[in-house]
Amino acid sequence: MRAVIVFIFLATPAHAWQSGYEGHLCTLTHSEPAVEVRLTFDPAGPLYTITVTAPEPWPEAPYFGIRFAGAEPNTITTSRHQLDTTGRSLTVTDRGFSNVLDGLEFNETASAFAGLSAVDIDLDGAAPEVQAFRACTTAPSA
Repeated sequence: MRAVIVFIFLATPAHAWQSGYEGHLCTLTHSEPAVEVRLTFDPAGPLYTITVTAPEPWPEAPYFGIRFAGAEPNTITTSRHQLDTTGRSLTVTDRGFSNVLDGLEFNETASAFAGLSAVDIDLDGAAPEVQAFRACTTAPSA
């Protein structure tokens, strides 16, 4: 019976938020079946990025946005987004991300959208990892 429980646990995909490091970059990642989210902070810039990868290509759209729902709802939009060559990954780069980090930390869900396309993002478990990411961004770099 124990082997079956372990197998079921291992067969279930992890959808947790996770903060970490890649070299000198601070990272915050999350993956679900319908979306992958990756934030980075490069202290050399300083520069933040967020990349949202969807199962289908994002449309060419004049604006990209994230709508946060929960305790501190907010909608953030920008015209400074770029698509990768597949069209599935959309990236925004900026010198400050406090509104994005607040949205991820203090809300329950988010919806990333461009044109008529949108993907929902579960923020369950994001808060402690966002706090760790924030601590990384303020720590002296090596």
